[in-house]
Amino acid sequence: MRLSLTAAALALVAAPAFAQDAPTGDAAAGEKVFNKCQTCHMVVNEAGEVLAGKAGKTGPNLYGLPGRTAGTYPDFKYGDSIVALGATGFAWNEADFVTYVADPAKFLQDKLGDKKAKSKMTFKLPKEEDARNVWAYIASLSPAPATN
Repeated sequence: MRLSLTAAALALVAAPAFAQDAPTGDAAAGEKVFNKCQTCHMVVNEAGEVLAGKAGKTGPNLYGLPGRTAGTYPDFKYGDSIVALGATGFAWNEADFVTYVADPAKFLQDKLGDKKAKSKMTFKLPKEEDARNVWAYIASLSPAPATN
């Protein structure tokens, strides 16, 4: 009895750490908001199937974005600032995505400590709920991020 009680207590303590990786937004709502994103972005899996978006190629493919190192999608020409951020080992997570889409240039300036940092992404998604929902939608279409 004591062992199972201890195991249950440990499971409760560990649960929040696992829950942080799960998106907090609503993927169905995010699908609707993604209509604003598809002007520039698509979600295309490794088999070449378009999962979301139409013909947006101004921005990188968002398939596999959760856990991806910034500025590393193959064959996409990123701006210098996002590449510099990726060179630090920065990988996308929900909190940073939400902050980034609210104001991409400010995010890069803050993360890099460089007031001259710029973003090629000029579109802003200022509502946190919309951003969380879009993250949940992208995550629902992407493979689980690799764990180290």
